[in-house]
Amino acid sequence: MKHRLIDQVMNRDVVTTSPEVPFKEVADLLARHAISGVPVVDRDDKVLGVVSETDLMSHQAARDDDAPRPWYALRRRAKSARAARTKAGGRTAGDLMTSPAVTIGPRRTVAEAARTMAAHRVERLPVIDEEGRLMGIVTRSDLLSVFRRPDGEVRDEIVEDVLVRTLWLAPHTIDVRVLDGVVTLTGKLQRRSEVPIAIRLTGRVDGVVSVIDHLSYQEDDSHLRPTEQALHGITEEWLRKI
Repeated sequence: MKHRLIDQVMNRDVVTTSPEVPFKEVADLLARHAISGVPVVDRDDKVLGVVSETDLMSHQAARDDDAPRPWYALRRRAKSARAARTKAGGRTAGDLMTSPAVTIGPRRTVAEAARTMAAHRVERLPVIDEEGRLMGIVTRSDLLSVFRRPDGEVRDEIVEDVLVRTLWLAPHTIDVRVLDGVVTLTGKLQRRSEVPIAIRLTGRVDGVVSVIDHLSYQEDDSHLRPTEQALHGITEEWLRKI
């Protein structure tokens, strides 16, 4: 299966800053470019960290350290006390940045980037080469761009990659209709075990919002043992390599 790669959706024109840039200049940079975060790079364009609006706000919040806090915040406060003290006294991007930065490589997929953003709760990922140099940046908006693919383009990929190349079916065996990213599959497959495979692989195509299943089958192979079923169709081990 082909998935959109990061270097196909990333922004190569990246606003950056250096570690010695003062707090106010970083704040002005974010406001001027209407962005919520900026990579901090050294003279070789290697990514040292990222300064976000959250980092700047943490700096201001930490300065008000004497303000009363509810009891349930005391534990969280203790865990982040060291980082908060650093940001409270921070005057430059190097002091304020979150480091190491959460980054991604250019040949990773859009799905991998989305999982990384969700896991680390970040809105952007600097894209770096093998030596850690900045190549671009990818944001949540960039990742969502795959859902703006034309329905016809999505349909063509499903027919070509899922039906023909993966399931080895004739192009018109299954009727594929796509409307606003919602795919409807209608037709009859040879084996029952092929139905969930077709649905799952269709759902993995970039730009697919959901899949409506109107598929039937000629042969019920659900009674076969896994090894026998593999001889009749596509094995799970092979599918995982897609």
